[in-house]
Amino acid sequence: MPQDPKTQHGRSPLLLLAVGATLTRTKQLPISTNGERKAPARQTAPNNMEYLLDTSWIIEVLAGRKDTARQHRLLNPSQVAVSYISMGEIYEIAYNYANPQAHLSSFRQFLTPFTILTLNEPIMEKFAEVRAHLRRRGQIISDFDILIGATALHHNLTVLTYNRKHFQRIPDIKIYQPGTSG
Repeated sequence: MPQDPKTQHGRSPLLLLAVGATLTRTKQLPISTNGERKAPARQTAPNNMEYLLDTSWIIEVLAGRKDTARQHRLLNPSQVAVSYISMGEIYEIAYNYANPQAHLSSFRQFLTPFTILTLNEPIMEKFAEVRAHLRRRGQIISDFDILIGATALHHNLTVLTYNRKHFQRIPDIKIYQPGTSG
């Protein structure tokens, strides 16, 4: 019996979008409908990738926290990624300001040198595994933190964060917070 084209390969169109083809990084970013440059998404991190920025780290850098900004400047942008999850969290914060477009513009400029990682089926499976593990232990954390952690685990990246308390609950994750070891 032929499959409904809406559920090609037994998956919903939304899931097919989420696990679609990998886009490559270009020097000039594509332009969105509002004229701003947007970073292309990647399903896989480049081989030299080492770090995934957590939302808390990005907030500290954008707020001008000196110790974070100093350490952030030491990073090689080609070794740093940002998840679409962190992007969504930062977008939400921007929309809480009187002039969200100014904050969004600043954030988009901040993102320019970094690889943006999307979600895929293996990351979602890792998310489910970690979430079930944390729920069984009574240590549940936000789904966003679990998704960021699952992304880091999938790509073998160290999470740069100020939210060590939550991320340290995720088994096998590598985290770094300024002022702490590990």
